[in-house]
Amino acid sequence: MKAEASPKPTAPAPEAVLTLSSKNYSSWSLRGYLLCRLAGLAFSEARVSADDPAIRAELLLQSSSFLVPRLDHEGLRIWDTLAIAEYLHEWKPDAGLLPRDRAARAHCRSISGEMHSGFANLRSALPMNIKAHHPGFKVWAGAQGDILRIVAIWTECLGTYGGPYLFGATPTMADAMYAPVCSRFTTYDVALDPQSRAYCATMLALPAMQDWIDDARAEPEEMEELDVEF
Repeated sequence: MKAEASPKPTAPAPEAVLTLSSKNYSSWSLRGYLLCRLAGLAFSEARVSADDPAIRAELLLQSSSFLVPRLDHEGLRIWDTLAIAEYLHEWKPDAGLLPRDRAARAHCRSISGEMHSGFANLRSALPMNIKAHHPGFKVWAGAQGDILRIVAIWTECLGTYGGPYLFGATPTMADAMYAPVCSRFTTYDVALDPQSRAYCATMLALPAMQDWIDDARAEPEEMEELDVEF
């Protein structure tokens, strides 16, 4: 009698589900994704259609209140990138999303909060678009102040903590929050000092960032009005 074949082992189910919108256009989804990757969380991805009115409002910069990215984990539902970051830090404090030093931790939270709530002119003038490249793009004067402030933040952090990331040798919550800015600066050919340019290169070379960029470039165009010709 022929013995029955043993069933093939199956991969463990992901611990969590991360709901995202467009990988090409959504800076907030990118932040949530990087936070989960940096925390070492096993997760699957769910996508919200760009036809959803709330998502369209986010991507068209018409709303700052939305529920994506959203993390579903162990029966909990967490939205807003800062809430996701703090939750993941509590779940796995050794992942390094926040620095160990109390003063550095406060500094990290402060600049993360500044990105979360500020820089409206930058968001409007330089919307995220990973597929695009606009050499010689003329930055609107209203956005230049935001760019200077971001560069000042980076300069202070890299000088204080030694780089190559904002708070030292490993990426933190703050790096996830500023990663979409690195993408924007590349898309719109923003002139940067050598240190800031090196920081952008470091962030864009992160394996998690490379995976996101690959997916963004393969993403079908769902919202033609976002593919603006400058």
